[in-house]
Amino acid sequence: MSTAIAPDEQLLFRPEEVAKALSIGRSMVYEEIRLGRLQTVRIGRRRLVPPEYIARYVELLKHEAETTA
Repeated sequence: MSTAIAPDEQLLFRPEEVAKALSIGRSMVYEEIRLGRLQTVRIGRRRLVPPEYIARYVELLKHEAETTA
């Protein structure tokens, strides 16, 4: 099993990039992080979001939409 990563595959996203990808505001990203709904990793003082955490957050939103419908 190879763990090589394609050169164009981004591993960590800044909150601003997450906001753009999800079509939400930057402040909403930070609020979701504060609430613990969107997980991050820390490198020094920076908060970064791996793609799997973005996918997990989207699944959470879909689940919430299904249960409130």
